[in-house]
Amino acid sequence: QVRLVESGGGLVQAGGSLRLSCAPSGSIFSFKAMGWYRQAPGKQRELVATITSGGSTNFADSVKGRFTISRDNAKNTVYLQMNSLKPEDTAVYYCHALRWSSGDYWGQGTQVTVSS
Repeated sequence: QVRLVESGGGLVQAGGSLRLSCAPSGSIFSFKAMGWYRQAPGKQRELVATITSGGSTNFADSVKGRFTISRDNAKNTVYLQMNSLKPEDTAVYYCHALRWSSGDYWGQGTQVTVSS
């Protein structure tokens, strides 16, 4: 069973930055794509950003220009750099990994809280 280990959440003031990390227990090359989703209280889980094995990225409109996603193959880790954070970015952030065949995996989630 693959585990996705997340880190980097926390409390930050509006306008600040945080970087989330996600390291799978298996090789990062096992996955067609990896990414981050978030879920705020009372809301559905939504896509934040994804990155494919080839490095193509996709972002939610709400985070474009503020967030970047990257992968370090040598460290077997995917990062989400979040800048210019807003209170509406407050949510539990989940790492996601999509297998080349069928199936996917989720991390346990990490809390990001942005105070105004």
